[in-house]
Amino acid sequence: MSGTYGAVQLQRFADTFREGARIVDLDLRQPRPGELLVRNMYAGVNGIFDTQIARNAVDYVSIALPTLTGVEALGQVEAVGDGVSGFAPGDAVVTTRFPGGYRQWNIAPADYFVKVPDTAPEWLALASTGVSAAMALQHIGAVQDGETVAVSAAAGGLGHLIVQLAVARKCHVVAVCGGEKKKAFVQSLGAHRVIDYRTESVPKVLAAEYPDKLDVAIDTVSGEIFDAFLDNVAPHGRVVVGGAAADLEGRPEIVTQPRIAHKLYYKGASVRGFMNGLLTKYWPSAREQVFAMYKDGTLKVTFDEQSFVGLDAVYDAVERLISGQSMGKVIVDLRTAQS
Repeated sequence: MSGTYGAVQLQRFADTFREGARIVDLDLRQPRPGELLVRNMYAGVNGIFDTQIARNAVDYVSIALPTLTGVEALGQVEAVGDGVSGFAPGDAVVTTRFPGGYRQWNIAPADYFVKVPDTAPEWLALASTGVSAAMALQHIGAVQDGETVAVSAAAGGLGHLIVQLAVARKCHVVAVCGGEKKKAFVQSLGAHRVIDYRTESVPKVLAAEYPDKLDVAIDTVSGEIFDAFLDNVAPHGRVVVGGAAADLEGRPEIVTQPRIAHKLYYKGASVRGFMNGLLTKYWPSAREQVFAMYKDGTLKVTFDEQSFVGLDAVYDAVERLISGQSMGKVIVDLRTAQS
């Protein structure tokens, strides 16, 4: 195997991912011992993370420029290095290791990959975002059957899966999203109360309808929504912080208000950080669960209606996600224009 392939490389820090990244040609080679050579077919888009690394605003990742980009991809094994067992040419595999995503080929250690049933993009969404949803709701959120669960960004790639996982546990789901189309979509997933933040006040709705009733609240937005979830957490409730989409700079917002302890102590409640990369030992069981739920029809994957094809479409896909217009999982089809 010889030749070159394209990959998106962050070459300088900039205000946007598009400004800082370029497509470069890399040498294609055979895998070394312990490695796999994988032809990528689909890449999952993490636009907030991409924007933050472009701005050098991710504290937990040390970025040395230049760096390749993209976290997750689904592809097909083309060659197997010496000493590798459990993989063979033709296997469908997913990686969720940065920077394995925005590239036409991936050459990496075999333990960076997991096998999936086939090359349908649903397995990419399930093995990456589906696992994250299960971890956030079940492991960090410690959800129990029949509890009241609140979810922000409920129409997004992560949110729409959390909603379904909570519904499957017979929970009462309170979902926050923006716009009539997204509201209808989230209602179709089984959410019991959908708050359209564009036409309703999230704090006022929760205070009126769910005072001290949120057993689990999963927030990836921050700001006013986080505050509203915290204000209405139930006794022994859990507020899970899974991101801060409202803050693309990745820097703490300075607020002046009573210490959070005063809101938690008398309820015996807690705020819990969800960092999926710290939970790798739990991924296999979560993956088995979401795969089984997809196979039996309990869990459905929705992709954003706008398609992105080719490596150069990564920039548009990133901007689509951070615009707030996307609904469901955003992916890029890498199967065209490959070396």
